[in-house]
Amino acid sequence: MRARLRAWLRLPKTRRGRRRALRLAVAVAVLALLPATWVRLAGDARVRTEADVPAEPVAVVFGAGLWQGVPSPYLAHRLDAAARLYAAGKVRVLLVTGDNSRTSYDEPGAMRTYLTAHGVPRERIVVDDAGFDTWDSCSRAHRIFGVDRAVLVSQGFHIRRALALCGAAGIDAYGVGVDEKHDLTWLAGGAREVLAAGKAALDLTVKPDPRFLGPHEPGVARALAAAPAAPR
Repeated sequence: MRARLRAWLRLPKTRRGRRRALRLAVAVAVLALLPATWVRLAGDARVRTEADVPAEPVAVVFGAGLWQGVPSPYLAHRLDAAARLYAAGKVRVLLVTGDNSRTSYDEPGAMRTYLTAHGVPRERIVVDDAGFDTWDSCSRAHRIFGVDRAVLVSQGFHIRRALALCGAAGIDAYGVGVDEKHDLTWLAGGAREVLAAGKAALDLTVKPDPRFLGPHEPGVARALAAAPAAPR
């Protein structure tokens, strides 16, 4: 088996064979990047800053992991941006979406706790416990929570994929990309986006049901009905 693998990986001996191998490698690289390019272009026109994003009824904040039960630094930065949008009157309700597939890991619950500690009223925060990935979060926001228009909040390397997927799910959205230092975590996130683009392209095409659909939840509509109207 090892001998076969070494033989397969060995460069061709002839110049013609090496040229063919190079063309094949370039073609594979181009094909691998096509989904990422497609997803980026699909969301690029809707990226805004906190200052110039249009006012919308709802902000959708995507999960980004917990550290010992509290939001990771990247998730905390997303929540900080969402809290600023709420304080500025850009949004009236926050929908926090993440993974609560087991009792020992409550990502959206930790997001709500963080937001209330940073000045957002608890009654203005709605929790989606089954946002297991970006497509599930977008699809459930529209189909379960009735969100038609929103501001999406995530890091810059993820926001375009979120915009493309939420658009495909039926949400007219703008996105705020949270600035981060271009450290190893940021680079890893960018690399992950290239790999995630293939699934995103499939989701954009097929539009599958989320892993958990469930019944309609009126939390967003109730929170909006009770929230003050956005300033004009």
